Amino acid sequence: MSAPLRVAIYARVSTTDQTLDPQLDVLRRHAHARGWEHSEFTDHGHSGKKSSRPGLDALLTAARRREVDAIAVVKLDRLGRSLVHLLAILGELEDLGVSFISLDDGIDTQTATGRLFMQIRGAFAEYEAALIKERTLAGLDAARKRGKKLGRPRVMDTEKVARARRLKASGRSVRYIAEMLDVSRATAHRAVQG
Repeated sequence: MSAPLRVAIYARVSTTDQTLDPQLDVLRRHAHARGWEHSEFTDHGHSGKKSSRPGLDALLTAARRREVDAIAVVKLDRLGRSLVHLLAILGELEDLGVSFISLDDGIDTQTATGRLFMQIRGAFAEYEAALIKERTLAGLDAARKRGKKLGRPRVMDTEKVARARRLKASGRSVRYIAEMLDVSRATAHRAVQG
């Protein structure tokens, strides 16, 4: 007989006047009915918008240590309300080989449908990264077209080289010289070595 699934159940409420009991009761019943060995992690009075919460942080630490095989929540929004944060958590769980179960949302990455959800999640994350890259490149292109020089200069004129050498002779660091002359450290280093 195989060992029971080690599942971390997670419950969260945003305010201290709310109770965790309804979520925990559902999760405990579900764990008991499936014969899971479960541990509990909770956040009481912590917004789902916060990416760092004591219970969530402990839960993720347990997952990273491979102390759990799966994480279960009543609803996806209990894990977090920010799409970016949710995608990051779900991606990390996938990388760790930890299954994710959301009872009300019908998500269970141990099933084909759940794995499909994770693949769709991955596609959205990839799409978001591509959009960010496109916007960045478009912004850089627009700046170039307006005549803006991008990046720090790689070459210094003779006046700047002389100033860099004077600063170095007075005991200034290459980092300081680079900041003062608005050049990269590599450019400043070449100037004072030259």
